[in-house]
Amino acid sequence: SMAYGVSEDGGTVVGWAQNANFVTRAFRWSQATGLRDLGTLGGTQAGAHGVSADGKFVVGWARNTFERPRAFRWTAFSGMQDLGALGGTESTARCVSPDGAIVAGWAFNAAGRRRAFRWSAPTGMQNLGTLPGGDVSEAYGVSADGSVVVGLAFDASGMGRAFRWTEATGMQNLGTLGGASSHAYGVSADGSAIVGWASNAEGRQRAFRWTAATGMQELGTLGGAHSGAYCVSANGNIVAGWAYNPAGDPRAFRWTASTGMQDLSAVYSSLLGSGSYLRYVYALSSDGRYIVGDGFNNTFRRWEAFLLDTWRTGDTNGDGCVDDSDLLAVLFAFGTPGTGDARHEDINKDGIVDDADLLIVLFAFGQGC
Repeated sequence: SMAYGVSEDGGTVVGWAQNANFVTRAFRWSQATGLRDLGTLGGTQAGAHGVSADGKFVVGWARNTFERPRAFRWTAFSGMQDLGALGGTESTARCVSPDGAIVAGWAFNAAGRRRAFRWSAPTGMQNLGTLPGGDVSEAYGVSADGSVVVGLAFDASGMGRAFRWTEATGMQNLGTLGGASSHAYGVSADGSAIVGWASNAEGRQRAFRWTAATGMQELGTLGGAHSGAYCVSANGNIVAGWAYNPAGDPRAFRWTASTGMQDLSAVYSSLLGSGSYLRYVYALSSDGRYIVGDGFNNTFRRWEAFLLDTWRTGDTNGDGCVDDSDLLAVLFAFGTPGTGDARHEDINKDGIVDDADLLIVLFAFGQGC
């Protein structure tokens, strides 16, 4: 199994998993339901790639009765909705805005070329075009209001380049780190910070963070040759993805300007069994608290989706210290519903901020301080 999306409160995770017949199926996970098969569009396989902030909208691809992959948007009430294509037969949804209204990905046009798209219920599927002279584009990330889309597009030279798209500017080529190609995967809530990978002058693939002010900033590696960033927090300050370690093995990383690139398998080694490790990060919650991806479970000798909570139990504001501020946060929220986006005061996720949450803070008081 592999996890590609996580809701705001960490309560919902989506991705794909193999069933008993080793067939790939899209899943939606919660603590209460476990892995739930979302079905298909009449075919055999499906995979989920994104989820809304509240966990109610899921997007991805599913095969139809002709075994063609098609972009879908799923809800518990409507099931899987086929989002169509751009004149061709195939499409894939890769991301969704926090409110579930905007979906982006790629679809084939009538000429059989992949084109990045932006979809909404009122407009349907909008072709975002390509870079000048290019003939292929794919979208992988969308801003909170859906106005900025990022991804990969080929230019006139035939090389793939990271792009940033808006209605006003069209597709902007973000360049490289001195090499031939680049690829954008994630974008901050306001569309200002973009992450992905780009090749450097030595032909090495490196994770990057881009802003208009700084341009493309290389984020380094974990001692190996290559790295790539897949996601970024809403404020643009936390980046995650994968990087090779000195042995040349991919490991999940988290980056901030203050910490640099951290190997999550090393930072959270106490949570992993002997021989197990986290390999790739594919998504973050908007505040960066919850991280999902895939790793190796040495107990069962298989690749599995993971959900990592990076905050200490009882730490409601994520500052690493369980203290008075956390106690006050729970007290001020006492008696209110714990469901919804980023209700960190509902520590045990039972739907209400109550005595149980207060006791958790008190028992953990002083940890990390």
